[in-house]
Amino acid sequence: MGLVAVIVLALPAVAQLKIDVTRGQQAAMPVAVPDFVTSTDMETAVGQTSEIGEGITQVISNNLGGTGLFSPLDPESFIEQIKSASTQPVFSNWRPIGAQALITGGVERLADGSVRVEYRLWDVASGSQLDGMVYTAPASSWRRIAHVISDRIYNRLTGESGYFDTKIVYISETGDPLNRIKRLAIMDQDGANQQNLTDGSYLVLTPRFSPNEQEITYLSYFNDTPRVYLFNILSNKFEVLGDFEGMTFAPRFSPDGNKVIMSLATDGNSDIFVMDLRTRRVTQLTTHPGIDTSPSYSPDGSQIVFNSDRGGSQQLYVMNADGSNVHRISFGRGRFATPVWSPRGDLIAFTMIGDRKFRIGVMKPDGSGKRLLTDAYQDEGPTWSPNGRVLMYFRTERYDGKGGGGGTALWSVDLTGFNEHLVRTPHMASDPAWSPPLPLSSK
Repeated sequence: MGLVAVIVLALPAVAQLKIDVTRGQQAAMPVAVPDFVTSTDMETAVGQTSEIGEGITQVISNNLGGTGLFSPLDPESFIEQIKSASTQPVFSNWRPIGAQALITGGVERLADGSVRVEYRLWDVASGSQLDGMVYTAPASSWRRIAHVISDRIYNRLTGESGYFDTKIVYISETGDPLNRIKRLAIMDQDGANQQNLTDGSYLVLTPRFSPNEQEITYLSYFNDTPRVYLFNILSNKFEVLGDFEGMTFAPRFSPDGNKVIMSLATDGNSDIFVMDLRTRRVTQLTTHPGIDTSPSYSPDGSQIVFNSDRGGSQQLYVMNADGSNVHRISFGRGRFATPVWSPRGDLIAFTMIGDRKFRIGVMKPDGSGKRLLTDAYQDEGPTWSPNGRVLMYFRTERYDGKGGGGGTALWSVDLTGFNEHLVRTPHMASDPAWSPPLPLSSK
């Protein structure tokens, strides 16, 4: 998508309006998001332009409200009707309803069929503008504009980068438990724009995004042979990285996107290997009779976390990127699996198995500060938002003994352990992976 952004106006607020995202449960900031004003140079497009304005308003409100940090106010409580995107609102009309931040905007249909979207963020208490932008893009890209605006609001009010203009790749599951069809699927982070990338004619597993490219690596079984694929979501092209003897598990990118790390099982033993994507050279990193799987790089590429049963039970270990200095970081009750390093580098997320439950948790890279974020029957496979503040994972229902249960669905939770909610998909879903922010390409 070609998307042109032009700064309109951004004045510092007299009083700093900001949310501390590092705290636990706290009162959400009340925000007012009136409908974006619509105008057009083409009379026949008025209706569609109005629908785009309402859609952008709703997506922004849903994005902010879904974080648990913001509480969009009921439009029925609004005293003032915003009539122009560029006119300063009357702040005395917004203070009585409790609004701390006000988001106004407008949509204009241009002669070539594209749309011009203007947005402004206001600090109601100080009566000053915090941010303002104009975006021009094809009308079909209105939803993405709403995500980009949401990211700017999140950043201005929290000081953290947003995560709304991103994609989620996952495994879409249909059919009965004994003959389940698994397809590679992709969607916007809010569940919109669902699309299947494979047709279900062969098994696909463990999709993973590159940390800095719009590329996916995943595992498939073609003619019962494990095969690792590379898929570029912008060009919509697939590439085979290689066929591997024996079992292959969970390929994942290095932070620079130039390597793929994975575990390969031969003769009943699983070790960790890394492939250079430029030369296709494969290097073995671990050589131990234990089972080493699920490797994940630190953001700077200097270390790797993985799980292994080399100590007698499934635990987390960290080693240098060349395979040296292997040391255990998880201790205590339970087994640990599917570790993934936060993009911020400060935490490692994992699945903990114990007390007849699978739960999502985090710990520091040295193993200290362990916290469990979920407490359901079976939660596993965490993936980080690109700002390292939200985790998505999949939940499996308990079988009820009557042929029911066993379904899978995607859920998310913030880093404090609050604001857990279901991410809706058309079918059962598992093994999500979060993309980096989408590139803002200019025409």
